[in-house]
Amino acid sequence: MKSVIVGTAGHIDHGKTALVKALTGIDADRLEEEKRRGITIDIGFAHLELPAPNGETLRLGFVDVPGHERFVRNMLAGIGGIDLVVLVIAADEGVKPQTREHFDICRLLAVRRGITVLTKSDAVDAETLEVVRLEVADFLRGSFLDPAHSPIVAASSLTGAGLDDVKTALAKIASEVTVKDSTALARLPVDRVFTMKGFGTVVTGTLVAGSIRKEDELELFPAGKRVRVRGVQVHGSSAEEAIAGQRTALNLAGVSTEDLRRGMMLATAGTFHSTSRADARLSLLGSAKPLKDGARVHFHAYTMETIAEVRLYGTKQLKPGEEAFAQLRLAEPALLLPGDRFIVRQFSPVVTIGGGIVLDAAPPIRKRGAEEVTAFLETMLEGSHEQVLVARVGRSGPAGLTLANLSGEMNIRRAEAETLVARAGLRRCEGVLVSPVAFAEAGSNVIQVLKKFHDANPLVASMSKEALRDRVHLGPEVFSSVLLNATADKKLEVAGELVRLPGRGVVMKDEESESKKIIEQAFLSAGLRVPSLKEVLAGLKVDKVRAQKIVTLLLRDKVLIKISDELVFHQSALADLRQKITALKSTTPKIDVARFKEMTGVSRKYAIPLLEYLDRERVTRRVGDERVIL
Repeated sequence: MKSVIVGTAGHIDHGKTALVKALTGIDADRLEEEKRRGITIDIGFAHLELPAPNGETLRLGFVDVPGHERFVRNMLAGIGGIDLVVLVIAADEGVKPQTREHFDICRLLAVRRGITVLTKSDAVDAETLEVVRLEVADFLRGSFLDPAHSPIVAASSLTGAGLDDVKTALAKIASEVTVKDSTALARLPVDRVFTMKGFGTVVTGTLVAGSIRKEDELELFPAGKRVRVRGVQVHGSSAEEAIAGQRTALNLAGVSTEDLRRGMMLATAGTFHSTSRADARLSLLGSAKPLKDGARVHFHAYTMETIAEVRLYGTKQLKPGEEAFAQLRLAEPALLLPGDRFIVRQFSPVVTIGGGIVLDAAPPIRKRGAEEVTAFLETMLEGSHEQVLVARVGRSGPAGLTLANLSGEMNIRRAEAETLVARAGLRRCEGVLVSPVAFAEAGSNVIQVLKKFHDANPLVASMSKEALRDRVHLGPEVFSSVLLNATADKKLEVAGELVRLPGRGVVMKDEESESKKIIEQAFLSAGLRVPSLKEVLAGLKVDKVRAQKIVTLLLRDKVLIKISDELVFHQSALADLRQKITALKSTTPKIDVARFKEMTGVSRKYAIPLLEYLDRERVTRRVGDERVIL
């Protein structure tokens, strides 16, 4: 069964709710105040099944909206997810202010189909009805409700006249509507929250994409809270699954009514991120005042609303009837995705002034030039999915973009992202995607940083991977791939955690080579009774900085071994010591400090650090005041 969401639109008291009730038998005014005052205050819902011209059954879900200017914000909460509109104009009044505003809102939201109903046809004579029809036709000409392809039907909810014609027109238009994508990632804008006895927390909304089944895990935005679906209803009846285009009620576990409100969004878990900034194509109505860069507006998307600051790209002012790229900086975070339509209303007085389409809900915070942004947003607006993917990955530079983030940014499933990536010729660094240009630049940067390091440190043969990655500002996945690629191309050499350019080793001047020999000989000849490092370095011809680098080199090559903050030994002396201690095991399985001092001829100052070194090397193990020889 094809599901289509129908929204009403029109001026207050033009008979929208009465028409919905006459068509469906359901009174969409559910609030006591609405019944007492005789006007619609909040959005209401009803449903109807009709046979389509091709014989299939259509399930129409009606979203009835208020017409009073004070409740346009409520109207916007209901109109966002509709597939077609019924523009209601009373035959005894004709086109009125909210008729125009609601019609503008539908055009800005890119509603493509609908019908126009002249209600209260019983209140005027045939001649007046025809005059109103001509007036309305002139008002609609050139729009998506142009009478050339969209019918204008006269009807009376009181007498029932013309209702069959309305149903016929609705069935025909609804059968032409493209069905929403039920295979997409799920999104349900929340328009009602309440508690139902015996069930608990319930939310309702129009499922704008994907499908939701019982026991699904969803994520609540902008809170980021995970919830479980305990039950599903579609148009008031229990169901195993709700699909895109259906009015849906969900019984939720893991959340209370205090955690929920209209304007929140339920979506596929673990994919999306809330945002406080969105780049968009903004259109200003011809009837609006000029909009200045930095102006504050009321922002509406689906059921949410907040205050936003408009930052225009490439211009300081948007004139009536013009379009421009802009960034909308929201006072409260929300889940927005590319392709989402929105409405902006003047901050004060509050009237609808424009709207547009979200192009990028993950813009970088860093300041960018207007030309760079415009070129990127043009691709977001006009490019193919593959071009959009390449542009998004390219924008991320050498940092790259993960497949998971790409899926959320583009609002596509992981499998679709994988298919696009395979065709796009991007570089895959484990789970991170990088453009070929950015990957090549990262490789060049690594080589340049290494070259500068070698030039500045002739006494240090290699640079550590950690220090190199920190200097080139790359993530671990991209850095690892760059090193592998450069090694394969013989542009650098990797040995464990050290990296160097080919052929670049330690280059020493004569006095440095002489100093290296002096240091090594000083510790080699000392055996275990070593001098202090400070004493040895003081007698060298080279300066303190170069002397320390020579020591670092000897330590790195394990010619010298540092066993404590103050004591450094030649590796041969420690090797001899290990051999002597191991040889004792057959005759003396244990040794204490006194025996060790006697055997080696060293003082306690040396004995304790040497024994602790042997413990670390698993030559001995301390047990009380003795060492067991292992």
